Amino acid sequence: MRVYLDHAATTPVEPRVLEAMLPFFTATPGNASSLHAFGQDARAAVDQARLQVAALVGARPGEIVFTSGATEADNLAVFGVALAQEARGRHVVTSSIEHPAVLEACRALEARGWTVTYVPVDGRGLVDPDDVRRALRADTALVSIMAANNEVGTLQPIAEIGRRTRERGIPFHSDATQMAGALPMSAGELGVDLLSVSGHKRYGPKGVGALYVRSGTPLARVQHGGDHERGRRGGTENVPGIVGLGAAFALASDGMAQEGMRVGALRDRLIEGALAIPGARLNGAREPRLPNNANLSFEGTDGQSLVIGLDLHGVAGSSGSACSAGSLDPSHVLLALGLPPERAAGAVRLTLGRHTTEADVDHALSALRRVVAAVRQGAPSLTP
Repeated sequence: MRVYLDHAATTPVEPRVLEAMLPFFTATPGNASSLHAFGQDARAAVDQARLQVAALVGARPGEIVFTSGATEADNLAVFGVALAQEARGRHVVTSSIEHPAVLEACRALEARGWTVTYVPVDGRGLVDPDDVRRALRADTALVSIMAANNEVGTLQPIAEIGRRTRERGIPFHSDATQMAGALPMSAGELGVDLLSVSGHKRYGPKGVGALYVRSGTPLARVQHGGDHERGRRGGTENVPGIVGLGAAFALASDGMAQEGMRVGALRDRLIEGALAIPGARLNGAREPRLPNNANLSFEGTDGQSLVIGLDLHGVAGSSGSACSAGSLDPSHVLLALGLPPERAAGAVRLTLGRHTTEADVDHALSALRRVVAAVRQGAPSLTP
């Protein structure tokens, strides 16, 4: 039996999404910027996808900028606002548990002379909105706080933070890659000015994402080479990918609440079963938490061995963010939560999805019990 519990890293493409994409690889091959009929068919498809993405995040279609993924969307938000706001100041506020796409962009700004304040999180992985407020300065050009953490699933108080940034007139960006399509959301209600999303986290294709940019938000172009996306991002549109992103988000909108409850119940079943293993600990807040996320540490183990052992038992999981796979260093997120390095190193992330069943969860728990015991005994045998 093979069980896929790494949906936070990527999801399988939904067959209906693939079906929507296929014509734009073959029968409708036009460049969306071309004036002929093939090009206009592609343009119409891109416009339709823009409507679908805007509907999911509660935006106007003209506020959606298509990108090559959430990493580019995050970089466009950080660098685009920084360049546009440089006359105002050279200070950015972010959190200590952001995705590397934001953290490394901020470090690149620091290398250019900018100042970055990294607000802490508590033991549950939550940012205190008042910490953000206290970090704001007269020269703050941008605040970037993720909506839901990709490793531990903690949901941040984005609307409260948004109220504080709006009072000061400071652009506010949030990476909503894990949250978009999993939970209902509205950019207006969250109070954000920029919002990053991705296709492959929501049963769409890899290599496509989008950045919501609220009308009037200062944003300099970062990628040059044409006036695509209303002059905000140069480059020929990835029409099949954009169509897939739109289709995936439209499907996610249907029955989102019911699916969240179903997956949340399976997540709780997984967490309760895992916590029955001696020395187990749940990382991140139990609530508020993404409905599909279980991040667990097991005393006396290491995450790499756990992931390898689970894989040998047919269960796919991860030891942290897919973007840091292969790193032997403990997760920066878990260290920020206050876990000792040895506990942070013994963590595994199991993330459920649309097709996960009770039988999948029970198989994963059986495998987890055996693998944890084997690793603690020096891994004499991790084979089934």
